Amino acid sequence: MLLFLVALALFLLAHVIPAIPGLRARLVERLGRRRYVAIYSIISTVLLAFLVYATLRMDYVPLWDTAPWQAWVTIILTPIGFFLLFAGLISPNPMSISVRRGDLAPGAIVGITRHPVLWGFILWSGSHLVPNGDLRTVLLFGALFLFALLGIPLSERRAKKRLGADWPGIASATSIVPLVAILQGRARLKSDIGIVLGLAVTIVLTAWLLVGGHVALFGADPLALALA
Repeated sequence: MLLFLVALALFLLAHVIPAIPGLRARLVERLGRRRYVAIYSIISTVLLAFLVYATLRMDYVPLWDTAPWQAWVTIILTPIGFFLLFAGLISPNPMSISVRRGDLAPGAIVGITRHPVLWGFILWSGSHLVPNGDLRTVLLFGALFLFALLGIPLSERRAKKRLGADWPGIASATSIVPLVAILQGRARLKSDIGIVLGLAVTIVLTAWLLVGGHVALFGADPLALALA
């Protein structure tokens, strides 16, 4: 448990500290945007891998019985989460998390939701809670789920402060909850390079995980469980 708590604390700190007002701007100014994004991405990936490793080292404590239908929740929602995550990361977005410059015109994915990366984490982590009825999995994915969920109001507040008078015009063409702006007629479902690349990466990654990648990485076969 101690190793897990240390890993979780390091992961959260790595994402909270750069959000301190002025700190991120100073780091970008000193390192350059590309170098900052590269270093931050590497650190985040390493700490996430460390968190998963620490979780797997914990004792298995069952909380509820699993059933085949639960695996389908993960199989259906996780690819949607992947799409929002990858398309969101590579698309310009002045209102939320992105590796592209926020002063560019928002990507098409922003018409679906102005927080695609956070919703990607919410769907990925939340869908993994359902078929994994054990304490260590609930601690891992529950923490990531809450972290991403709380990130939405924090991102909203920072974006409103940063964009100032530009916020109402930009925010009116999108929504916090996915697809709401499109259903209300405030935005149109469009495609761009971010959408296409996000979809391509999602298809390749999902196929690899289902045909053996998930077993190789984590020792569990979600497709076998769903078809049991």
